[in-house]
Amino acid sequence: MEKFFKLKKYGTNISTEVLAGLTTFFAMSYILIVNPSVLSDAGMPWGGVYLATILSAAIGTLIMGLYGNVPYAVAPGMGLNQFFALTVVKALGFSWQEALSMVFICGVFNVLITVTSVRKKIIAAIPENLQYAIGGGIGIFVAYLGFINAGVLENVPAGEAGSKALIPSLGSFTNPVLIVAMIGLVITIVLAVLNVKGSILIGIIATAIIGIPFGVTHLNGDIVSVKEAFQGLGTTFGAIFTKEGIPSLFTGGWDRLLISAVTIFSFSLSDVFDTIGTFIGAGRSSGIFSQEEVDKMQETVGFETRLDRAMVADSVATSTGAILGTSNATTFVESAAGIGAGGRTGLASVVTAIMFLLCIFIAPLASVIPSAATAPALIVVGIMMLGSFGKINWEDLSEAVPCFFTSIFMGLSYSISYGIAFGFITYTIVKITKKEWKDLNPIIIVSSLLFILYFIVMAKL
Repeated sequence: MEKFFKLKKYGTNISTEVLAGLTTFFAMSYILIVNPSVLSDAGMPWGGVYLATILSAAIGTLIMGLYGNVPYAVAPGMGLNQFFALTVVKALGFSWQEALSMVFICGVFNVLITVTSVRKKIIAAIPENLQYAIGGGIGIFVAYLGFINAGVLENVPAGEAGSKALIPSLGSFTNPVLIVAMIGLVITIVLAVLNVKGSILIGIIATAIIGIPFGVTHLNGDIVSVKEAFQGLGTTFGAIFTKEGIPSLFTGGWDRLLISAVTIFSFSLSDVFDTIGTFIGAGRSSGIFSQEEVDKMQETVGFETRLDRAMVADSVATSTGAILGTSNATTFVESAAGIGAGGRTGLASVVTAIMFLLCIFIAPLASVIPSAATAPALIVVGIMMLGSFGKINWEDLSEAVPCFFTSIFMGLSYSISYGIAFGFITYTIVKITKKEWKDLNPIIIVSSLLFILYFIVMAKL
């Protein structure tokens, strides 16, 4: 195991990696319940999506661990599944089989831009200061996600007459979820400050136990039987290759074909930059993907670096998930929880993948561990990631402006991709204003234009 994962080289050991893998699993295990719920609203069988979620997460995470040797986990992404169900199926009128076909094509496209080194060039083109901003921004995003899950913050109407705007507001301290989460946050902070090994995982388990008398942790949930789940998987597996899948996208005229192309473009843009943001953000703050790693990636041909191989794993996962029957699989930002717990190699990912597979035949741990228990972990990990901001020269306005928009929009818009979009666009504007043309990489310019096009298209959908 030492020889395969190079544990000593990366300053870790088996026990730390196992703890990290478990931490990542518990932090992201909510997807096992949430993803089937979201996609079943699009007409898909709950049990089939449940198994597809498990299998796509396990396969993608195993590839990430065994091939990439990095502590990242893959699963169907939040946001992308909402876009799948609410926009593509309900608003645009596509069938779920057609929507899965678009996800599959998106995955194939991602594989192509990865093997042709386009993704590598995008990462290499991101200025170092923006890399640090992405890292800190993901810290804000992760912590904000934790506060929302804990019930500390909730979105309420702005209060203006006729206004549909929602603004963050402090949650009610009579809410048992908030109370349990705050107790868990105190426990996790104390353990982390005392440098207790496995502090984040211990905090999750302790909070879940505390949640039992509060009625927050439910030990017996309604679970679809294994038999029913496999019957559902029989419906979703390979649906894209039936006449209702990929062939159906090429019927119905040019208007429909154009909408399909725009939708695939939207899927791909979000998927690519969400993944890049997660890799760069969590990787730079922990040292997994240092600037030396990024430089080495540019100098090598093929897939010699861990970052190269991690991108391949992520790309393959999307198409695999579509074949099984789920929306875009992507590298999960909650991987930062495991990295914060000390995960540095693929062994942590292997542990996470095994935990997902166990959920096929046992009552899923996701139904036992409530969001109130994982929320404190996300908040503490977010705090850890904010250290990236210290490497940015905030006194230089030309550097501060794009870094500000990159980081703040990740939290405020609830999207890694949108943060990168506003960062790229403002960076381009700043460089053009200062006539510093040599600092403008063509990839940044093209990406900025694509993001602007994306926002225009989304406004029209």
